[in-house]
Parts: sequence; structure tokens; C-alpha cells
Amino acid sequence: MTEKTYNTKCGVIHYWVSDEIEKGKETLVFLPGLTADHRLFDRQVEYFSGKYNLFTWDAPGHNMSRPFELSFDLMDKACWLFEILAVEDIRKPFLIGQSMGGYVGQAFMQLFPDSLSGFISIDSAPLKREYMKDWEIKALKKCELMYRWYPWKLLLRDGVRGTAETEYGRKLMREMMMSYADDPGYYARLAGHGYRMLAEAIEADLSYEIYCPALLICGEKDKAGEAKKYNKEWTKRSGIPLVMIKGAGHNANTDRPDIINPVIEEFVEAHKGGK
Repeated sequence: MTEKTYNTKCGVIHYWVSDEIEKGKETLVFLPGLTADHRLFDRQVEYFSGKYNLFTWDAPGHNMSRPFELSFDLMDKACWLFEILAVEDIRKPFLIGQSMGGYVGQAFMQLFPDSLSGFISIDSAPLKREYMKDWEIKALKKCELMYRWYPWKLLLRDGVRGTAETEYGRKLMREMMMSYADDPGYYARLAGHGYRMLAEAIEADLSYEIYCPALLICGEKDKAGEAKKYNKEWTKRSGIPLVMIKGAGHNANTDRPDIINPVIEEFVEAHKGGK
């Protein structure tokens, strides 16, 4: 993977792409969740290298993609992703988004409905307004205050335990969170901005239709908010298949790559070439 950069009005985005994009091969676009970074998909990059073209990033404001002005919204994020993929001549990829990455994927499809070959949500939830109550949206907008009041050592402990179930998953989450250890205040701003951005996208009450083959994945031990509840309701209302991953938490792809990687591969092989 080669690290590259893309300039925006708010800052510089760092992303990683296969050393050479091979024509005729499918491309997998991996989008990590809020406060996580490209390392979240290390086990996927290792597994799929050579099989497909690969792309991932440190989302705006995250890890290497700092400093970054936190004034953008979810649609800006989706637009920047589209522009980067255009620069790399990546067309009709499969987008795999974990948590916030799944929301970015849905915003991407809202803006560019014919641009994906497939969409996989990992421990994310639907952006459609109908799924969320008013009080839940209001609570999202107040998350920054909670993060500011939380002592860093406790936040680090609970952030690690609350997102992963395995030794590897927890060690990785700790490493990603430690990227912000020198500035816990920024971590609170970053998380708060992410949740406000999500709330505003839901309040926009757009269609957020999924126009390509899709798959939902959720860890059976996901303790992040109501992720399991939303996924069960999402599959019920939409008919999109849901795969529950035994022994996995919110960062399911780090907990059980042995299960999730073959699931992703099967999905891609079933739908590549516009099948």
C-alpha cells in the first residue's frame, strides 16, 4: 500500500491505496469508524492484498489527517472520498464501512447513487430518519460534553473494552486511541463533531436509498449504543441480509477477521462485474 495525500479546504487527508491499481480487479474501499483510523483494517488488507485493489484512509481530522478544521459535514466527507477515488481512477468499488464509515457510505450513495458495485456495513446503522427517535438525535448532539467530562484514563479503558472483545482488537483500539493521548480535548472535539455531523445528516431526512447489492454485519457482543437493535430493524425493514458475528464486539472486523474476511470475499465474488 502506498500512502498519499489529498488537499481540501479544511486540511490534508492521508489515504492508502494499492501500489498499482490493476484494471479488471475489483476495488475494496475500507472506511474506519469515528476516532479509529486506517489500522482498523490491517487484517483485511493483509488478507485481500493481491486479490483485489485496496483503499483506506485516515478520515478527515483523524490520526495522520491532522490538523484539520472540524467544520465539515457528512456530505463533505462523502464528496472528498468521491474526489479521491476519481484521482485514483477507482470506479464502481465495493465500499466497506465500519460504524461511522458505514454512514459515510450511505451519504456517498445519496450523492452518487450509481457509483458502487456493493456496500457492506460493519457495526453501523441506517441513516434514514424513521429509525431514530427525537431524543436519540438530541443526545448525539451533546456527546462532546460527555467526552470532556470523562477522565482520559477511564475513557481509554472504557473505549477499548466497549469496542473490542479480543486481545488483538483491544490492543489495536488502544493504539489508535493513544494517537490522541497528548490532547484529550481534541479527542473530545473530534468525537463530538462526529456525532453532531451524524445527527444533522439524520435530521436532513433524505432518502438514503441503497442502490447496489448490500450486506449488514454486526458483532453479537456489540455494546456501542443500540447498534444491534438498529441492525435487526434495518434488515427487517429493508430485506438487506444481516450476518451476526459470534464473539465479536463493535469493531467486529478486528475481533473475528477469520469469519468476516471470507464473508466479504463471498459477497464481492457474488456481485463483481455488476452481477
